[in-house]
Amino acid sequence: MGKKNFNAFVKRQKAEKKRKKKEEKRLKLEERENGGGTLNEMIAYVDEFGNIVDEPPEETPEVKKEEDKEIEK
Repeated sequence: MGKKNFNAFVKRQKAEKKRKKKEEKRLKLEERENGGGTLNEMIAYVDEFGNIVDEPPEETPEVKKEEDKEIEK
């Protein structure tokens, strides 16, 4: 008698596991469809230390060297 109950228990566990997996897959699909994000949200930048950051680096004006000034004259 114990064998029958065990088989039913295993079947219920498998069915529950399958249902959970299907639900997770459906949620992932909805998330991809709705919240794909814009290109700007997906871009990552690298700072001067090699770390990945979300915001773009601050643009600093380039300082010209004395040699460059002489060439321009």
